Amino acid sequence: MPAPLPLAGKVGLVVGVANGQSIATGCARAFRAAGARLALTYLNDKARPHVEHVAAEVEAEILAPLDVVRDEELDVLFARVAASWGRLDFLLHSIAYCPREDLHGRVTDCSRAGFAAAMDVSVHSLIRMVRRAEPLMRGGGSVMTVSYYGAEKVVDHYNVMGPVKAALEASVRALAVELGPEGIRVNALSPGPVVTRAASGIDHFDDLVEAAKARAPERRLVTIEEIGHVAASLAADGARGVTGTITFVDGGLHAVA
Repeated sequence: MPAPLPLAGKVGLVVGVANGQSIATGCARAFRAAGARLALTYLNDKARPHVEHVAAEVEAEILAPLDVVRDEELDVLFARVAASWGRLDFLLHSIAYCPREDLHGRVTDCSRAGFAAAMDVSVHSLIRMVRRAEPLMRGGGSVMTVSYYGAEKVVDHYNVMGPVKAALEASVRALAVELGPEGIRVNALSPGPVVTRAASGIDHFDDLVEAAKARAPERRLVTIEEIGHVAASLAADGARGVTGTITFVDGGLHAVA
């Protein structure tokens, strides 16, 4: 008899699929391949057609709109998860945003509004989701978000997203400590540069990609599938002892001075 799939019987919410090349898409595919049942979200009606084919591919049981700045949409989404499944075993938060004019400028010149928007969408949205997920994870669960090495060191052209991702990683640690007694684990994935629609908004992104390829020990970029495999392992019961961590999935780039 074949061994059971590591996520068989588990249900998970994936937030951040924009199209077939998204990091969240690679994770959703890995979750489904490991046996999980999934809920996916899309930003708005314009984005929906780009997410629907991913939802069909992973046989998502729920596909719902979600703009994380709208609390009412968060409430409706989690109410739907509760009504459909009565619980939530894992959550992937893979979203970030900064107004273009602030993303492309110096941290010194970042506007108050731009900084607030970046922190709200990229960081506090995780906290808002966790608050709603907590009562659905009565038997424990796994929460994952997506960071980047620019949270730890200054990376050219990453600009204000460096401080924002640093705040995200600090939030991961705080949430892990607060929710640990309930068996809820909170971790971050930190991939190297990945060619996605969101990443393409970073100024001189092509230069960042080429530098990563040249410096990484494996001399290549990681794939969304490789990131997904790590996410699936963190969602599984075998990772019950792992929480509050930042897991690099970057071909060893973070180890190079």
